[in-house]
Amino acid sequence: MERKIKRLNSNNALKLFAEPDIIKTGLIANEVKKSFHPDTNPVTFIIDRNINYTNICTCKCKFCAFYRNKDHPQGYVLEYDEIKHKIDELVSQGGTQVLLQGGLNTDLPFDYYKKLLTSIRKDFSDIAIHAFSPPEIHFIAKQNSLSVKETLTELVNCGLSSIPGGGAEILCDHIRKKISTDKITSSQWLDVMETAHNLSLKTTATMVFGFNEKPQDIIEHLLKIRNLQDKTGGFTAFIPWSFQPLNTALTETAKTTPYDYLKTLAISRIFLDNIKNIQSSWVTQGLKIANISLFFGANDFGGTMIEENVVRSAGICNRTNAGELIKLAHNAGFDAAQRDTAYNILKIHKKRS
Repeated sequence: MERKIKRLNSNNALKLFAEPDIIKTGLIANEVKKSFHPDTNPVTFIIDRNINYTNICTCKCKFCAFYRNKDHPQGYVLEYDEIKHKIDELVSQGGTQVLLQGGLNTDLPFDYYKKLLTSIRKDFSDIAIHAFSPPEIHFIAKQNSLSVKETLTELVNCGLSSIPGGGAEILCDHIRKKISTDKITSSQWLDVMETAHNLSLKTTATMVFGFNEKPQDIIEHLLKIRNLQDKTGGFTAFIPWSFQPLNTALTETAKTTPYDYLKTLAISRIFLDNIKNIQSSWVTQGLKIANISLFFGANDFGGTMIEENVVRSAGICNRTNAGELIKLAHNAGFDAAQRDTAYNILKIHKKRS
């Protein structure tokens, strides 16, 4: 893409965080968005389901309300029959992507993951399997004395389509040590993604903010993502969303305001001038802010998420469906379109003239 706006450096990004007028920042973000997605382009979404195959996790992140210890009565591992039932429901609603994520469960052998993928691929040949974030990939590799490349190659052979960008949080190790001592480092997260890209696997990238980090920490995160994208071109989208503190060990943390969310979203759009798609987080922000985000750099609503458990565990129960997302896009003056995992348009829903 030929850049219409000069690439933003870290110092100027820091100045944008200090800029009190987020409308000004939003207008710049909107111009960057238009260089990828003109006003005639539809706002996109995907019909998907997020299935958490286990909530048992050894990582014990302070920001997570979802995980359970191995001996906890609410701990679980889903059998394939239950997962198949969930995907049957997804397909019946026109879904095209299943998102599989879970805890770091030491009791699960490599065969569990491989059989899960092969079974889904056998029963649902057209479903994209968007599965296993970098912490999971790194964990599976370590548990089985394999390299990340060997692990990913095996999973791809079993049917893996792409990788979600979870587990990034803030890619600054001094922040990670405070909120998740046992999680992979920022360099390990980036290594998994680079390895995936080199195997022709597309991935998304995420950022969870609101841990009392500083603007320069967010900029460091964005710079690491941008540098890897310059190198590999493997990120299809970037999804920033805000930490939800309820029911976590960090429950006293002040909740991110819509103002700070929109500012961070806009700066992400401006800074990441080599990633085409920016998702709005209706899951954490609600539909009204998701609608406004279309004027702060976002071009995509992400998934309808027929099922979502992690954010819900932190007390946030926003829900939506394809019809609501189409209406949101129309109300903002855009056409809407259902897409697939690779951002190919499947069906356009034209706004009324």
